Amino acid sequence: MKELLTGTLFFFFGQLIVWFQTNGQFIWPWFKKNPLIIALIGSVAGYMFIMGTKYVAAYYDGLIWPGRFIGFSSGILSFTILTWYFLGEGINVKTGISLLLAIALITIQIFWK
Repeated sequence: MKELLTGTLFFFFGQLIVWFQTNGQFIWPWFKKNPLIIALIGSVAGYMFIMGTKYVAAYYDGLIWPGRFIGFSSGILSFTILTWYFLGEGINVKTGISLLLAIALITIQIFWK
């Protein structure tokens, strides 16, 4: 279970980095003026995704599909929270249903081994 939690955290932090990397331009002028420098930060996110895949695959005996769903779902969840908090975009019915599906994906991957 430690591998699954570690991998999920790597995915989540990678998604956080990507959110700021791509959407920071709408919050901070410096990000908008320096896209190349911000793009270089992507290597850190890439490392997070590699490590997340490593740990989740180890937990699931080498299977990589569960990690893909967990990584995708953690991106949906982090995107929703950060977009609401930093950009003030609310959650409509379509987004709410998508969030429920993301939570269902994570739940299925964690509890159905």
